[in-house]
Amino acid sequence: MTVSLDHLEYFLLILVRISGFMVAAPIFSLRNVPMRVKSLLAIAIAIVAFHVVPYREVVYDTTLDYALVVVSEMLAGIIMGFIANVAYYILSFAGQIIDQEIGFSMVNQFDPITSTQVTVTGNLYTYAVMLMVIITDMHHYLIRALTDSFQVIPVGGVVFDFSLYEVMKRFVVDYFVLGFRIVLPIFASLLVVNTILAILARVAPQMNMFVIGLQLKVFVGLLVLVLMLMMITGVADLIFQEMMSMLRETLPYLGATGS
Repeated sequence: MTVSLDHLEYFLLILVRISGFMVAAPIFSLRNVPMRVKSLLAIAIAIVAFHVVPYREVVYDTTLDYALVVVSEMLAGIIMGFIANVAYYILSFAGQIIDQEIGFSMVNQFDPITSTQVTVTGNLYTYAVMLMVIITDMHHYLIRALTDSFQVIPVGGVVFDFSLYEVMKRFVVDYFVLGFRIVLPIFASLLVVNTILAILARVAPQMNMFVIGLQLKVFVGLLVLVLMLMMITGVADLIFQEMMSMLRETLPYLGATGS
């Protein structure tokens, strides 16, 4: 089998974009996944994409020009992976608010996979949603979105539009909206608990509401949290829809036809 130099350069550009996506994308970027597995997976996807994506001649004059094309492809993959991964931060935000309401805000743990301090509930939601993504094969959609990006952004046609910040600006709004939608059952239940405690404080002022309220909030919060685990599929759907929406809005800003 013979391979021309042009096709080899084209394949390497595809591999570079896919590798950049693997570095920052959710699930694929986990540190407990061996680097050999990531490398072989990137090469396997690149081989399939090479035979699927229509060949387009990459125009460059010097070696430096080709190096700039490689860097742009790498950055495009990293940006797409980061945009997909940033949706998971909604779960950490929601978990932090839940722990603050329940009384677990001081209980943080070090996550060796992300090298960050996370709350107990945030870590629970993150791994639960990640498990749902793997079980339902949603990670296949990420790979499909990556391969479809070659249709929107041709190989060697990456053009960065600085209006990309518009996507992140919209995400900040969705960040708080979706985060509070996840936390809403905890808010509602603890609002009822606080109302009851306020009534008891007026009826029986000799009772220490601080001691009673602290234990009651933890008990009610954990009970509601267990019931909320039954809705984990809905939470996973919210996160995944946000992830795919951000990817669809990001791709045009990375292509020559970006808005």
